[in-house]
Formats: sequence, structure tokens, C-alpha cells
Amino acid sequence: MSVLRSVGNEAKELWGGGEGRFLVVIASGWGILLGTRMIYPVLLPYLRSSFDLSLTVAGLLVTVLWLGSALGQLPGGVLADRYSERLVMVVGAVVVALALVLVVVAPTSFLLFAATGVVGLGLSLYPIARITILSEIYPDRIGSALGVTMATGDLGQTVLPPVAGLLAATVAWQAGLGFIVPLLLLIGVVLWAVLPPATPSESPMDSLSTGSLGHVVGKLRRSNMAFVAFILFLYILIWQSFTGFYPTYLVEEKGLSSSTAGLLFSVFFAFGVVVKPVAGAAYDRIGMRSSLVLVLVGPVAGFVLLPFVDGFWPLAVITALVSTMLGSGAITQSFLSDSIPADIRGTGLGMVRTTAATLGAAGPVLFGSIADRGYFDEGYVLLGAVTVAVILLTLRLPKSAPSSS
Repeated sequence: MSVLRSVGNEAKELWGGGEGRFLVVIASGWGILLGTRMIYPVLLPYLRSSFDLSLTVAGLLVTVLWLGSALGQLPGGVLADRYSERLVMVVGAVVVALALVLVVVAPTSFLLFAATGVVGLGLSLYPIARITILSEIYPDRIGSALGVTMATGDLGQTVLPPVAGLLAATVAWQAGLGFIVPLLLLIGVVLWAVLPPATPSESPMDSLSTGSLGHVVGKLRRSNMAFVAFILFLYILIWQSFTGFYPTYLVEEKGLSSSTAGLLFSVFFAFGVVVKPVAGAAYDRIGMRSSLVLVLVGPVAGFVLLPFVDGFWPLAVITALVSTMLGSGAITQSFLSDSIPADIRGTGLGMVRTTAATLGAAGPVLFGSIADRGYFDEGYVLLGAVTVAVILLTLRLPKSAPSSS
């Protein structure tokens, strides 16, 4: 009862004062965008067939998507600092919608890759603006607010990929992406109508000049962000490798149908709807180190056991074990938001996340190359070993974020 009462109190605080409508709109946009990104792994078998892609090349397609999602985060953070989070998020949603149209009509693999890269760039504009505006709305409950937002992201990843898979199986793979376009355009309109208007900040980050970037790097160095960025890089490498190929692995190695594999993939994100708010609240109460270790223990066991498990229900249990890693984002991003000085928060977050995510984007193509050589199972055991390394590094972190003043 005390846990339920605590959750209820958090919900009241997040909703109170009129801020709840901002949270709902921001979280809804995030849910649609993340759901869009996770449609790709579900459609990967269809794309491999339509464009005659090997596992390595299919992994490269996912890498292009994630690389695009990484590269725009730094300029997105600068724009959020200088102009308006509302504008940046609306532009991101519209760019993704237009790029998806290009993906759907792509006649060649080259155009498929190019349009997918633009999808990634559009996706990259939303994350930093989302964090900075939530940190302003909820300065004392950023962990809970991000947890709720990221849980909504998992709701989108739970609902949209199975719908896409069903449309791909019954109509065509193009329908599995095309139905997202009107949803993105709608959320762009709602974001513009509901969020506060543009308010240029007094941040020193007016441009991406050498001097301004040096100013940010100096402040990040004093906050010891390089170590945190390295941990974030390893986590992103694990995350992108797993999610990029899990449906394909279930079909090709475990003998499941595409629809059943898509269902298990959605179950993975369904657990995140619960895990992320709990992880965010745990960060607010017990700090970065303890909460991050707790959510990473399950994936170690899941990755190591996965090659030895067959059948829907045993695989569902493994999926649930691995799903606790979904709480990592709410914890690490809250820590970064608390640690980076307010005057460079958007740019600093963009720099850390762009660096970590750009390097981590190599995960799918490397994992696909391992799978192409007949080591699909061993690849997941390797992910378990890397997760152990992340846990050991996490134990060296402080219990709470340093002052960002």
C-alpha cells in the first residue's frame, strides 16, 4: 500500500499546477517517435527480402538509423538552448514524417539508406529538447518526469511495432511505416498548440563556434562527464545491438513466426512502461549508482541464458529479465541533467549523448557481422559480458549527481 501511495503522490505532483498537460503532450510525441524507430527491427526481415540485404547490411541499415539519431542531438541541444524547445520538437516530428514517405517509396537500397538516415536525423532533434524543457517544468522531480515520459516511449514501442508487423504481413511492409506519417503530423500540430511559445535563452551557446564548444567541454570536464559518457556508450552499444536484431534472431534462430517474434518484442517494451517510472523514482531516492546496478543485473542473466532457451514462454521470461535494462535511460539521463550546469544543459546533454550514441551506433552492424559468421548465440553472451563491465564501472560512480551550479 505504501508503494501505491507513493506512486499516487508522485502522479499528483507531476499533474498539479497545470504542468500535467505539457507532460502528456511531450510524452505522447516521444512515444510515437520511439515507436517509429522500433518498427525497423520488426520490418527488418521484410526489408532484407525486398532489397536482398545480408545480416551485416541489414545491421548497417539499423546503424544508419541510430547514427542519424545521434548526430543531430548536439545541434538540437544548441537550438534548444538558443531558441525554443517547442520549435525543435515540432521540426523533428515533421522531418521524420516526410522522411518516412521517402522510405516507403524508395525504389533502391541506396535511397532506402539515405531516407533512413534522414529519419534518424529527425528523431535526433527531439530528445534533448524534451529533457531540457522537462528540467525547467519539474526541477525537483526530473527523475519521475523523465521516467513517465520514457515509459510512454515504451508504450509507443509496445503498440506501434506489432501494428506495423500486422500491416506488413497482411498488406505490405510499406503500410507498416506509412500509417505513422499522419500520427507524426498530428503530434507536431499539438506540440505547437500546447507548449509555451519561443523564449530565446540567455545561454552563451549562440552557435557551434570553437570557443563556445571549448566553454562547454571545460565545464563538462570539471563535472567528470567523460566517465559517465563512456558508460553511456557501452549501454547504447548493448541496447542497439539487442533491439536491432532480437525479432530477426527469434525468427531465424528460435523458429518463431514473424508475428510471434513481434509480439515478444512488444512485450519487452511493455515491461518498460512499469520499469522506467520506478527507475526514475529510484534515482530520485537512492541515487545513480545503486539504481543503475539494480536494473542491469537482470539483463546479464537474460543474455547469457538466451541461447539455451527455446519455446514462447521460456523466451518470454528471458525477455522480461532483459527488459529491466529499460530503466537505465531514466537514471542516466536524470543524472546528466542534474550534473550539467543549467546555462549549457541542452548543449552539454547534446554533446555527451551525441558522442556516446555515435560510437554506440556501431553496435548493430558489428552484431550483424557476428551473426553472419554463424555466431548469433555467442553474440548475446558477449552482450552479457559487456553488461557486466558496465556494472563494474557503475560501482565507481558517486551515489548522487554533483552540483550543476
